Amino acid sequence: MSQTQFGDLAQITKKSQMLYENEQRSPKADYLTAIARAGVDVQYVLTGEHSSSTEAVGDASQMEPIGTSEDLSPVAMYDIEAAAGDGRSLEREEVESTMYFPTEQLAAQGLDPAQVVGVKVRGDSMDGTLADGDWVLVDRSSRDPHPEGVFLLLVHGERRIKRVQRVAGGAWLLISDNPRYEKELIKPQDMKDVEILGRCEIRIGRVS
Repeated sequence: MSQTQFGDLAQITKKSQMLYENEQRSPKADYLTAIARAGVDVQYVLTGEHSSSTEAVGDASQMEPIGTSEDLSPVAMYDIEAAAGDGRSLEREEVESTMYFPTEQLAAQGLDPAQVVGVKVRGDSMDGTLADGDWVLVDRSSRDPHPEGVFLLLVHGERRIKRVQRVAGGAWLLISDNPRYEKELIKPQDMKDVEILGRCEIRIGRVS
């Protein structure tokens, strides 16, 4: 398609389409919805990775590629390193992009689309599970560290992604899957400085 023809899919001008392609402007949600309905792989548009590369952090590996279904749920994607707010409310942060997932597939993974956000992984502390630059879908309704798993945390006002393990006496062990990083013990009296913001459920990243 020409830029004019492709722009017509989402009712935008050729100039707007050109700006999107040259990364001089970011597309809005209505544009992404329109091209998804036309059969475009929106995940590929946003990340350069085909939707068939979606993987799970745990056992949620059955996400299907985005197709032409109109039953899509928008998921706001945030860069936790670029966040400038108080750390507690992601809604106060700027949305880097919006990705669309089949509502039925999210439900099949036990996820309520209204409670799901995406965050970009920063750093190498979770190498082996999550790589720098990966996206991960976080279920904000799941804040109990039992069963143990990988969580988005607020630690001393800073957002981190760590594996949480409960230990004797009511303490938590924050674990980086990269063995170069030491484990961090959070004692019961220090729990006020730590908050679970949600469980990391689905990884979107490059297949190596």
